[in-house]
Amino acid sequence: MGAEGRVMEPTEGRTESQETAPGTRERVFSGMQPSGEAHLGNYLGALQHWERMQDDYECFFCIVDEHAITGEYTPDELPQRTFDLAVSFLAVGLDPERSTIFVQSDVPEHTELSWLFNAVTPVGDLERMTQYKDKSAHLESVPAGLLNYPVLQAADILIYRAHVVPVGEDQLQHLELTREIARRWNARYGPLFPEPRGVVGQAGRIVGLDGAQKMSKSLGNTVGVLAEPEEIWDRVRTAKTDPQRVRKSDPGRPEMCNVYSLHEHLTDPDALYDIRDQCRGATRGCVECKRILADSIAERFAPFRERAEGYRSRPQDVVDVLESGARRARSLARDTLDEVRERMGLGWRGAARSASTRTGSVSP
Repeated sequence: MGAEGRVMEPTEGRTESQETAPGTRERVFSGMQPSGEAHLGNYLGALQHWERMQDDYECFFCIVDEHAITGEYTPDELPQRTFDLAVSFLAVGLDPERSTIFVQSDVPEHTELSWLFNAVTPVGDLERMTQYKDKSAHLESVPAGLLNYPVLQAADILIYRAHVVPVGEDQLQHLELTREIARRWNARYGPLFPEPRGVVGQAGRIVGLDGAQKMSKSLGNTVGVLAEPEEIWDRVRTAKTDPQRVRKSDPGRPEMCNVYSLHEHLTDPDALYDIRDQCRGATRGCVECKRILADSIAERFAPFRERAEGYRSRPQDVVDVLESGARRARSLARDTLDEVRERMGLGWRGAARSASTRTGSVSP
């Protein structure tokens, strides 16, 4: 495959509904919650991978705002965060000419299919989800949306009959549930949905600047992909390094240093040997090493900042991209949902047509 990544195949063989016609591209779906401007972890863990997939797959990239409301959020801030993430999508190279880019709530078929999938999804399967157990353990009253979050995820993917899902390792359990929902529905109502396979990016789990937890805007341990060079340096200079290197004269261990792990993703590969060598030989201090990293990030993200400035000066262009993407997405989603409703016995107008045929009456 053209895009980098580790493929996670389904646990069972493909069904007839999973096959793609010769000469056609497989369909990809992936989504991201609207937390505002994308950050370094989003880019390394997902967005750079999405950008590379556009030439090899038929891609659908979604801002999943209806997932965002299952947790703590501020309604007044959500629209701006959605817009800012859309700008980030376009700035890093997601191309509306090669991909369908849209907002989840603009395609209500997602939530309708999610409700219909509840008919084949056991509660016990949802209660076994690790993320549900982790999040619900801290809540006195657990909202139903948190329990059903993975069912909506399944609907997001299967409404487009996607074959491939770029996914983080922490979402593999949810993807397996999506495949199980597809199997259960197909077994009951007939083959329709593929069992999508996951592709885990080579970047893996990106640890934050604190060197302890996954990169997250809420934890303040990352840097925005559209940040100016001065802001990048302000953030990177706080990064934790090898805990055993207290003084510049102490030999370092690049393999134990989170700053070096980010160098591996962002710095010119030809410079990595020198960075490792000088770290181990204590001939370069951590501050200078961080400076090189900050410069690497600023250089990598310079085209993103330029594109983002253009989109911010023409906000209607962003609106047009999202609305055009939603129209394209709704067209496909409606076709899938019509078939689902018919097979599940919700196409009641067929009974009226049958009655008309039997009695010889003509519908107006």
